[in-house]
Amino acid sequence: MRMRPTLSWTPTEDLPAGTTDPEPVAAALGTGGVLVLSGAGISTESGIPDYRGEGGSLSRHTPMTYQDFTADAGARRRYWARSHLGWRTFGSARPNAGHRAVAAFERHGLLSAVITQNVDGLHQAAGSEGVVELHGSLARVVCLSCGTRSPRRELARRLEEANPGFEPVAAGINPDGDADLTDEQVGDFRVLPCTVCGGILKPDVVFFGEAVPPQRVEHCRELVRAASSLLVLGSSLTVMSGLRFVRQAAEAGKPVLIVNRDPTRGDRHALTRVALPLGATLTTVAGRLGLPVDGKAAA
Repeated sequence: MRMRPTLSWTPTEDLPAGTTDPEPVAAALGTGGVLVLSGAGISTESGIPDYRGEGGSLSRHTPMTYQDFTADAGARRRYWARSHLGWRTFGSARPNAGHRAVAAFERHGLLSAVITQNVDGLHQAAGSEGVVELHGSLARVVCLSCGTRSPRRELARRLEEANPGFEPVAAGINPDGDADLTDEQVGDFRVLPCTVCGGILKPDVVFFGEAVPPQRVEHCRELVRAASSLLVLGSSLTVMSGLRFVRQAAEAGKPVLIVNRDPTRGDRHALTRVALPLGATLTTVAGRLGLPVDGKAAA
């Protein structure tokens, strides 16, 4: 029987209460060597909803799984119709104060690297360079047969030409770039094959139910080993792909700090969880460290 991936988490124990004091985060950054692990929560201020926070997309939407995508042509049609529409909005999102603050921390030598669970490319758009895209990027497409990778904008152009007049109104956009559409709105949307071999095209992202490439996981583990501390930004840490690095850091005696409004699955491993909005919190931290954000002195 096919197992569904873990999509939710409910605390089963008393967790330490969150704080509204960002000073421990500032102190950790002040010593340098901090490894950032970011999740969907850092992009909500850019108009991209998260999965599990208040109003998160999982309350109305079950993400596509790798198993369904590869096994069912109808599922692929629904996915690409929704993703094609969502890309128009998703692809136009811009970095927010949280992304810009992370880029400022990196620019001033306080970070060792950034591991992001997001597929939106907003860290790089804000100027961060040492970014590991744990779950890939929606800006690329990969063929499941020949492995050819190509820019998403090329497929978007082809899909526009193959589906003239496709202009449904979506109920919402999800963190994976999916738009909420009914089967009637999807209709007979035309899915296109790889131009090299005619194989199945998939966004170059790790779907729910799909494993992160082992070499990428090991690279991230090396980054944890080399870091002085781990700073989690906007992740519930529900899925093991991110939680394993929190556990690794804690087991190695490295401080784990979390900035997330809601409790997370990693709280019991953390020195502190700052329960405040990310953009304002990281801007405040930058100000305490005297760092300019966007070329200006932080407030």
